[in-house]
Amino acid sequence: MKILVTGGAGFIGSALIRYVIGETNDSVVNVDKLTYAGNLESLADIENSDRYVFEKVDICDRAELDRVFEQHKPDAVMHLAAESHVDRSIDSPMSFIETNILGTYTLLEASRCYCARLSDKSKFRFHHISTDEVYGDLEDTNMLFNEETRYEPSSPYSASKASSDHLVRAWNRTFSLPTIVTNCSNNYGPYHFPEKLIPLMILNALDGKDLPVYGNGLQIRDWLYVEDHARALYCVITKGEVGETYNVGGHNEKANIEVVKIICQLLDELVPEKPKGVEKYADLIVHVADRPGHDVRYAIDAGKIERDLGWKPEETFESGIKKTVEWFLQNKAWWSRVLDGSYAGERLGTGKQ
Repeated sequence: MKILVTGGAGFIGSALIRYVIGETNDSVVNVDKLTYAGNLESLADIENSDRYVFEKVDICDRAELDRVFEQHKPDAVMHLAAESHVDRSIDSPMSFIETNILGTYTLLEASRCYCARLSDKSKFRFHHISTDEVYGDLEDTNMLFNEETRYEPSSPYSASKASSDHLVRAWNRTFSLPTIVTNCSNNYGPYHFPEKLIPLMILNALDGKDLPVYGNGLQIRDWLYVEDHARALYCVITKGEVGETYNVGGHNEKANIEVVKIICQLLDELVPEKPKGVEKYADLIVHVADRPGHDVRYAIDAGKIERDLGWKPEETFESGIKKTVEWFLQNKAWWSRVLDGSYAGERLGTGKQ
């Protein structure tokens, strides 16, 4: 099978491509615009494979998408290209509207026209990868998001992803494009861009900088190791039913402040020589003003994908976070070059509490 992956130079996309090239016999066409969060160095291990091709293309560019489809003739599309940082969506919503909504529309249309020309349309798949943030907030601590949960997005980011989910389902129903949707919980792991919580905490701690935690830090997320997610995505594109939605979660609910403290404990063990003036890494934790519309709790019911497709996560949070911290300690060359670029390591909340 030849898979066209959009956003393959990003965090989750690169993990998916490394999995497909390293663990299967399938081939990949990586379509990526290479925005600030796209990094081809995350694919260095597989970039010379004869089953891998990179195309620097913006998914809003219909002519280029048509060329890519005609030239490479994929059997499936796995759509991960997206603006994904909530803080950035609050600061600058327009880029999220353009990429996540208009980009998805353009890709759907290019896929629909391509699929219409295929002699056997039944084998083509369009897999849209989305987020649990489209469901909004869970106030009841006993509730979980499932595939039937009503959409109530809270941020410009989650609203743009909800819009793209609706477009994908509409193209399935109206135009019979064979689509599948997955909604995942918070990912973490190797090659994670340093603006996100876990890598930011690791790198700030190593540098003796403040560890900024929004509000009281009691916001709860379900954490999914990115390599588990890559396995789930491949499972869905190869076994999933057209028209279905599958929620993908790690069964690891943790409050943000708990995650930060676990990282600090691991660093205390793994890097005992601390920056000057730091006795314990946890001493660097500071609470900053909460961001607008901050959801309190996300939690995924991933029972359907386990029952129907046989996938479940292999990593616990404890095993996954240790692998993640160790990876960042062992791969300074990768994250140093990222930090030398467009990102300065700030969180967008302002003011200490």
